[in-house]
Amino acid sequence: MRTEPAVHAETPETPETPETPETPETRVPLRRSLLVRLLASSLLVALCAITATAWLAVRTTTSAIRQEQGQVLSDDTDIYKVLTDYAAVHPSWDGVTRTISRLADRTNRRITLTAQDHGRRTIADSAPGTSPLPDRAFAVIDPLQVDPALFPDAGTDRIDPRVLGPFRLSAAQRRDLLRNANTLRDCLRKLGLPAKVSVSLSGHPSIETGDDAKEAYALVHCESTLQLALATPGELKALDSLNKLIRNCLAHQGRPAVVLDLTLSPKPGDADTPAAQNCVNSSRREQLAAYVAPAAQLFVSEPAGSAVPGFDLSQANTIRIIGVVALVLVLTMTVTVVIGVRLVRPLRALTSAVRNPGRPQLRVPVTTGDEIGRLTAAFNDLSEHRERTEAQRKAMVSDIAHELRTPLSTIRSWLEATQDGVLTPDDDVTSVLLEETLLLQHIIDDLRDLAAAEAGTLQLHRELLDAGDLLHHVATAHGGQAQSARITLDVRTDGDTELYADPMRLRQAVGNLVSNAVRHTPPGGSVTVRSRRTGNIVLIQVSDTGSGIGPEDLPHVFDRFWRAEKSRNRHTGGSGLGLSIARRFTEAHGGSLNVTSCPGTETVFTLQLPG
Repeated sequence: MRTEPAVHAETPETPETPETPETPETRVPLRRSLLVRLLASSLLVALCAITATAWLAVRTTTSAIRQEQGQVLSDDTDIYKVLTDYAAVHPSWDGVTRTISRLADRTNRRITLTAQDHGRRTIADSAPGTSPLPDRAFAVIDPLQVDPALFPDAGTDRIDPRVLGPFRLSAAQRRDLLRNANTLRDCLRKLGLPAKVSVSLSGHPSIETGDDAKEAYALVHCESTLQLALATPGELKALDSLNKLIRNCLAHQGRPAVVLDLTLSPKPGDADTPAAQNCVNSSRREQLAAYVAPAAQLFVSEPAGSAVPGFDLSQANTIRIIGVVALVLVLTMTVTVVIGVRLVRPLRALTSAVRNPGRPQLRVPVTTGDEIGRLTAAFNDLSEHRERTEAQRKAMVSDIAHELRTPLSTIRSWLEATQDGVLTPDDDVTSVLLEETLLLQHIIDDLRDLAAAEAGTLQLHRELLDAGDLLHHVATAHGGQAQSARITLDVRTDGDTELYADPMRLRQAVGNLVSNAVRHTPPGGSVTVRSRRTGNIVLIQVSDTGSGIGPEDLPHVFDRFWRAEKSRNRHTGGSGLGLSIARRFTEAHGGSLNVTSCPGTETVFTLQLPG
């Protein structure tokens, strides 16, 4: 029985839209023009930048000046402390020049020490003769009268604690006293007191028990060791001398004597009056005066030529600043206009092109290599893609109509012949109708699966499977087709090829490739399906010795309803959806499908799937 010939459904062409000229209604108002807005934005940005720069410069300079002042004050304080420490451990200023030079190099300041006399006799100067000294001294270096804010450890007597005088112990004495103090500590600990040893600046150890109630008894018990641990003959002699000076001072005032212990502290209540405390302090200074450098005046100033410049906001400078600001604004406006014109010209061309979408071969010349040029190139690519999409849409509509028309025409013809009594509704007629219905159902199922894959809604039921087992299953399913076509179908597996995938979808993708290969391989040829692992990728290759695919056809092999045979003969090709479905199913698994071909020799389809 003859069936109606299959014809392509024609889709009416979209009429070309004539180019629309720019009218007053479509012209952009001046206030909304990109050029005007760009110019206004640039001028605003320039003004803001100038204002912000000026504000930041003033704030930064002010902050820098404050930091410089703070650094100068810190350096001057450090100079004062270092020279006071020097005076506390040296009986004279001899040799201080090296210390002053080192401080001057580090702080970049001029440091001068003078005696406290009317002539200001110079003791040491880091830059002698460069400039006259200031009228007032920065400070007085006297370790017996230090600044309590800078030396908080000095106490109320304002004597530098580093001034030891006759109480300074030798290295051997320090070792002996420390050894005896440790012995006393061990003795007290045996009596249950948590004693510990602390060492003063003079090197003299002392004992701390933390328990006043038991301390008296324990110290009496350890009296022999106490005598060894608490004093040296030199310390006792110096202490007697100090107590004698205090006693004489108080005797002149008719006051009772005050006795200091080895810690230079009076007994509670002995020095509660200001007069007694003054005698104690003056006696200590009198005893220590011979062991420290004499008081000297400290002058700290800037080296010659290093004065910090100030700001000169005179009228001339103000006019100069205004002129620079105006010049910057003029340059900004000029550059903005030039750049704006270059930006607006291709944008207007793009606008004109967009208003005429129906014009064939719609292209806008690319005149620049910047973002606007890239936008123009992207628009041209979009136009080409739109033209290709439109052509594919027309071809797809025609292809779908053709693919559905053929089985529907066959079914209609057989039914009409049966209705007219030409054919008897026997098993042969039913078989033909069922075969055409299955073909129609197959096309519809393929279109549904392809649409789901492209929309990202394809459901995958993944499980752990071996690619080799899957290939053997596919080869068994297509073995009859290959045997009927007198084609050798071979399966090769290499190593561990386990992967996590949907077995049904993957078998369908590989089956489409094998079916396509068998269909395009002449009798006597071979189709080989192999799998192997490369790192974390499982490769599945389907190769055949068929007619191959020409270079001009390779970019289209995965297009829907595409066939190299323009006649679209069903005996030489399937529905035209198999390769498209295979690629979409592979991509749904996170893999890729590629093809290489040598016309007349070999075609290889390669699936790359994550292992």
